[in-house]
Amino acid sequence: MLNQKPDYRKETGQQCYNTNPPELETTGMSIELRPNFWKHYSLDQLNTAEWEALCDGCGLCCLIKLEDEETAEVAYTKVACKLLDCKTARCSDYAHRQQQVPDCIQLTPERLGTISWLPPSCAYRRLSEGKNLPSWHYLNTGSRQSVIRAKKSAAGRCISESEIDEEQIEDYIVRWVR
Repeated sequence: MLNQKPDYRKETGQQCYNTNPPELETTGMSIELRPNFWKHYSLDQLNTAEWEALCDGCGLCCLIKLEDEETAEVAYTKVACKLLDCKTARCSDYAHRQQQVPDCIQLTPERLGTISWLPPSCAYRRLSEGKNLPSWHYLNTGSRQSVIRAKKSAAGRCISESEIDEEQIEDYIVRWVR
């Protein structure tokens, strides 16, 4: 199956939305999503397309975070990576992001356990903790807009790092990432 949206509802009788993430469509990656894959397979059993499809596109991982050296507490800012489109919360160059932003982290099942700052709403974090996808996740709703409607997205709530003075970053700490 290449760059087609599989409709597993016909096969299973269940409401399952497996839409192709735009970043997969533009890279020419083969899209092979198994029905309800997030319910039936562990994170390390997912193929690349399924792993990428788990991302709800919230953009919260692309916000600059500050860590207290003494307490290890992480504070999110509303300041986003220069590649994040602040209107849509989508990376403007996902396929080449690590060439442009060398410290951009490629999330993998192995790295997941070492990253403490993923927001509680993150599908990767939730599944690794044995929780379900949130009801608003696009794999449940069929709409990439549901993350925005649920107010779990950085879309329309962030500003680019290129627009601020780095010395003022603490002025941009937010509490809405939960």
